[in-house]
Amino acid sequence: MGAGIAGLAVARALALRGAQVTVLEQADAIREVGAGIQVSPNGAKVLRALGLGDALETTGPRCEAVELLDGETGSRVIRMDLAKLRPGAEYRFVHRARLIEILAQGAREAGVEIKLGCKIEDVDLASGKPKLLTARGETLEPDLLIGADGLHSRVRRALNGESRPFFTHQVAWRALVPSTDDEPRTAQVFLGAGKHLVTYPLGRGLRNIVAVEERWRWVEESWNMRDDPLTMLAAFEEFCPQVQDWLEAIKEPWLWGLFRHPVARVWQGRGAVILGDAAHPTLPFLAQGAVMALEDAWVLAQALSKHDSDEVALGVYQSMRAGRCKAIVEAANQNARNYHLSGFQRTLGHAALRAASLIAPGQVLNRYDWVHGYDVTTEI
Repeated sequence: MGAGIAGLAVARALALRGAQVTVLEQADAIREVGAGIQVSPNGAKVLRALGLGDALETTGPRCEAVELLDGETGSRVIRMDLAKLRPGAEYRFVHRARLIEILAQGAREAGVEIKLGCKIEDVDLASGKPKLLTARGETLEPDLLIGADGLHSRVRRALNGESRPFFTHQVAWRALVPSTDDEPRTAQVFLGAGKHLVTYPLGRGLRNIVAVEERWRWVEESWNMRDDPLTMLAAFEEFCPQVQDWLEAIKEPWLWGLFRHPVARVWQGRGAVILGDAAHPTLPFLAQGAVMALEDAWVLAQALSKHDSDEVALGVYQSMRAGRCKAIVEAANQNARNYHLSGFQRTLGHAALRAASLIAPGQVLNRYDWVHGYDVTTEI
């Protein structure tokens, strides 16, 4: 249920193992609002294990370095050269729409049926066997229901009841701006008091922009809301000229409110299971949302193929994934605070990073080796 990254990845993974898989997607076409994502080595390993390595090469450039910069002056705080510090590790900048495209093609090639325009109005797990009511009045009864239906998952709600996310008082604008393909393949994070901006090239003449600001005014949690570009420009008016140039090129930024959701307590049961954002929505400050979905897909498919009992397989899946995903979600929460330091804390933090860049830049990267260095394809 859901033809996003999680749903299409698990569909292909299961079909390659002999399962008969149908993907139900409420939209009349598989489309994705234009945005960039980062695929770190732990996600690239899953895509290659799914036989999509050649397609991955076409999704976007490899990331060669990460830079943290002072937002106001544009001066470098620290640079981490991935080619030197992590030789051979595959970090990529990917256009989300292109990743969805190769996953959909891969799913169909593996024999998956994708039904578009199939909106699910109700998920009923009361009888122990899933029953789905479509907007057209049909009742569907799958042998196993996989909820890949995102932040506002009906399957999660059927397993756990209502949850209450809370507004972090942070909002994010995202946009694509024109770029030349000869620009450095570097992820840059411009740090400011109570705000930051992330940017990187996507290839094919595009650059991804995500700008985050702390504010008290509530904003809806939606991927499909436009905002006035002047509001965004005003929020970052003290940032350096390079940032100003990028922001001035944005005519219609997308805006969404950042909410913190609890990781689901129950991931599976009564013939249903959830993965990706349906199970563990995360803030975007560790670039692991899509990658966690890919890891989930691999483990779920492997567990189902290794165990005759779905009940046992789904229990193995949750036990393998819940702890890691909770840790990643909390690390992303922590980064939200680290990026927005002000006053003395900001001065001290930047000084420490500048010292680290001279003495041991690899030590900063080492903090996340447990995330990026993990290979889920060898874990089951």
